[in-house]
Amino acid sequence: MTVKSYIESNKDRFLEELFSLIRIPSISAKHEHKPDMTACAERWTELLLSSGADKAVVMPTEGNPVVYGEKIISPDAPTVLVYAHYDVMPAEPLELWKSQPFEPEIRDGRIWARGADDDKGQSMMQVKGFETALKLDLLKCNVKFIFEGEEEIGSPSLETFCREHKELLKADVILVSDTSMVSAETPSLTTGLRGLAYWEIEVTGPNRDLHSGHFGGAVANPINVLCKLMADIIDADGRITIPGFYDDVEEVSPAEREMIAQIPFNEEKYKAAIGVDALFGEKGYSTLERNSCRPSFDICGIWGGYTEEGSKTVLPSKAYAKVSCRLVPHQDHTKISQLFEDYINQVAPACVKVKVTPKHGGQGYVCPIDLPAYQAAERACTVAFGKKPLAVRRGGSIPIISTFEQVLGIKTVLMGFGLEQNAIHSPNESCMLDFFYKGIESVAEFYKEYK
Repeated sequence: MTVKSYIESNKDRFLEELFSLIRIPSISAKHEHKPDMTACAERWTELLLSSGADKAVVMPTEGNPVVYGEKIISPDAPTVLVYAHYDVMPAEPLELWKSQPFEPEIRDGRIWARGADDDKGQSMMQVKGFETALKLDLLKCNVKFIFEGEEEIGSPSLETFCREHKELLKADVILVSDTSMVSAETPSLTTGLRGLAYWEIEVTGPNRDLHSGHFGGAVANPINVLCKLMADIIDADGRITIPGFYDDVEEVSPAEREMIAQIPFNEEKYKAAIGVDALFGEKGYSTLERNSCRPSFDICGIWGGYTEEGSKTVLPSKAYAKVSCRLVPHQDHTKISQLFEDYINQVAPACVKVKVTPKHGGQGYVCPIDLPAYQAAERACTVAFGKKPLAVRRGGSIPIISTFEQVLGIKTVLMGFGLEQNAIHSPNESCMLDFFYKGIESVAEFYKEYK
């Protein structure tokens, strides 16, 4: 039996197993879903065991539990550690979904549900690819699994877990499917990720909400001040104005810039897909450079004052924002976090009080393309997709990847199967059925190639 025929004969079961995970609303950001986190972890142990793992257990952390599994072929064989996460983003705004986010549906050749791609769909590709390779006697290496439940909130418990269980997690390479490809027509492997720094800002003016007629024009409005502070962080050329921010930024070589320029990219289609008439970013760089190998700053949320129905003429006491920076290799997220806090405290006017609270962060990551496991992944994707995948950097962040390198001393191969149109983190998240099966095939072929 071939890889393709095994997948074809088991595809309905693979889907139903994925759906059993999706139906568990494992939302790490919301405390009321704590029982769902445990339920999802326990379901993963059942699926790992039924897929051929010798062992699968739920292990406690300071936060949500970790799922650990393993299949040991031989103590002398190389070991692959598969990392994934079982937590998902909140589904809100619910009214924008065309179907129930946690009741998966198949429409137009796609799986529609929260987690269809990020990361339950891609995690299932890994596990079913492992099962396929095992059943067809293609597996020549040991495989360990570590699935966490806090990736979407910054993996606060995983570093400690890794330090406490370094021997258990010992491996030669880490394999991750939590990234995307250039397009359905252009397969790719991710060779770099941006780092991340994230903060919450609180601006306080008067000690209570004030009548805007009695006090407007005489007392600083915290929302006005916050908007000015945030707007000033990006200048007219798209540059971040925080002093020292660019000190450690790695300049991409002319050779890599030329390679980026060769990636198939239609800017008009890109704009049309997201419904904008024009793009904006750092002057002197292309769109693909801006969203992959240059840093960025974004306001992720801003609120304060009266936002309910009707009007209320109020000068609010407080205003809030959540903001983040995507960072590039050599930018240390702890250093950037301090630079940002110092900058805000320096430029904030005396008419308000400002509090900056750092949240989570992580370093950037670059994977060498001469790594044997990377080359095995390249050959595997070539078989599954019919063409050699491009090596590209991506703009997203998986902070734990750099932590793995620092704590476990292991490089990671980012073998992801997402697409931009899958709308991860947004309403109507989806995954192409064809890609789901090609992902499984790619992972099975990886184990055939990696020895």
